[in-house]
Amino acid sequence: MYQVGWDKQQIKITPKGYAMFGYGQWSHRAYRQRTALYARSVSMVDQHSNRLLICCLDLGCITHAIRSQTVAQLTQILDSQFDENQLLLMATHTHSGPGGCAHEALYNIPTPGFVPEHLTAIVEAIVQSIQNAMASEQDTEILIGTQAFPAQTPVAWNRSIKAYNRNPEVQPRTEAATHLALNREMQLIGFYREQKLQSFISLFGVHATCLGNSLNAYGGDNKGYAAAFSEQALTEQGVQNPVTIFAQATAGDVSPHFHGKDQLKIRNKIKGEQQYQYAQQNGRYQSDLALTALQQQMSANLKNVEGEIDAVLSYVDLGNIEIPAALAYGQAGARTSQPCHGTAFFAGTPVDGAGAPKPLIKGLQFLAGQLRKHKLKNPAAADFMAYQQLYASQGPKQIVLEAGAKKILGQPIGFAPGMLDPLIAEMKRQVNAGAIEQSPLVPSVVPLQIIRLGTLALVCCPGEFTTIAGQRVVDIVQQTLAAQAATENVWFASYCNDYMGYVTTYEEYQEQAYEGGHTLFGQWTLAACQSKFKELAEQLLLEKNKRHYDAMTRPQAISAQELTKRTNHGNVKTAVSQGEAV
Repeated sequence: MYQVGWDKQQIKITPKGYAMFGYGQWSHRAYRQRTALYARSVSMVDQHSNRLLICCLDLGCITHAIRSQTVAQLTQILDSQFDENQLLLMATHTHSGPGGCAHEALYNIPTPGFVPEHLTAIVEAIVQSIQNAMASEQDTEILIGTQAFPAQTPVAWNRSIKAYNRNPEVQPRTEAATHLALNREMQLIGFYREQKLQSFISLFGVHATCLGNSLNAYGGDNKGYAAAFSEQALTEQGVQNPVTIFAQATAGDVSPHFHGKDQLKIRNKIKGEQQYQYAQQNGRYQSDLALTALQQQMSANLKNVEGEIDAVLSYVDLGNIEIPAALAYGQAGARTSQPCHGTAFFAGTPVDGAGAPKPLIKGLQFLAGQLRKHKLKNPAAADFMAYQQLYASQGPKQIVLEAGAKKILGQPIGFAPGMLDPLIAEMKRQVNAGAIEQSPLVPSVVPLQIIRLGTLALVCCPGEFTTIAGQRVVDIVQQTLAAQAATENVWFASYCNDYMGYVTTYEEYQEQAYEGGHTLFGQWTLAACQSKFKELAEQLLLEKNKRHYDAMTRPQAISAQELTKRTNHGNVKTAVSQGEAV
């Protein structure tokens, strides 16, 4: 028996015309609120007073700014009761949530800039929901189980089937069977009092992109509707203040939209208000599956959780990791590199969210190819060795943006003509204001976390992992923890604690679809994650006083002066007009 409590708090952000996070579109702005956005928290305490705090937010992602400010406030409020290793922050990945919540510059460009009131409102909602969850702790049984969606349920499709089919361990799927090229299993943690389901956590990977980039309102998308439907159902059954969390698993290559023959024609028929109905239906599928599985309490699919709560968390610099040969197909000297975005990133995804126009992408592909030839043709050049290593790490990616070096096509980021695109214009505005001289464009030092809840281990990953990439991480953690018979299940959670783009398998990366173009640290990114999670799992096997892992590294502090220069202080109209005028 555990002590468990839960609560949810609305994230009180007023729509003022800032761009939403997710699609990266200058025009995708919030002028109204369709559904409330929440911070949903669960607090669990074992018999040894070890506590686990989980908070899932209706946001596109967690940022280091969100996590670090939350940790600071909880440390101050809870003092010795708080262990940041045992705090898990997750995002539903709605693409209709607030932007401007990161201290790093790049993903705030469309917003435009950093919006401190958004960050403040989010952290307030997290901290309040956690405090209330702790205050509501009572004796609670925890049961876990899984339930698969039937093949005919139209809930999810693989949006990158050519890349998926490159993986040697998969059954290749045709364009007509993309709904089978993903993990259709939902993993569930149910909380019961007096043998009655009270609240729960669901893990299932599918992008929250039912609501497209032409809409102008905040909303929770399919995951938000799933939570609302489940909470309403439990309330009608007499449960007081239920909280249901619908979090993400391997969603990187999984779409809520049909992918196959005539995919764009089918997607384009879902317009305006129909998109909200579509999101509700997808959420209904998820809610119904979860409730059906968890309310069959005597089912053999549900197992009682017993045992201690434990967790390890370590920040790693994904931009500089040497890969063990065993994870690099026998290749010696394989390394990750500074973060880079490829042409496929700028092209976007054809159904979920198209990017730059095709003629511009063709031009970028040509220029990226010419740059590579130029950088590798002269061994006597001062930067030859650096680029040789960069291209070895990044493999077939056609590099447009060297986010680590702050270069576009080999030139300083401020060189590109602003007339090409309002996003480029906004970047130029920030460069000219001296707002990005010292600050990173994207995170490179990111948190990896493994949580143990009795017999369950939860692998918590920042960013977006594809179906098979996530499975390979689970496999290596499972193999490592097999030395300890107490661990029966290893599950995967994504969009956890920070955001660093995508992670594909090495094979998928060679396709250079959108997901590969947004796998920032090169073709060995997954191998780096596997290696570091293996090390973390080895530490989890040890007694706490015998563990030796990096618990001190953190991202470098962002220059307050530069952050101020790219903060719009609520005046979005001025920032938008300036961005368009550069």
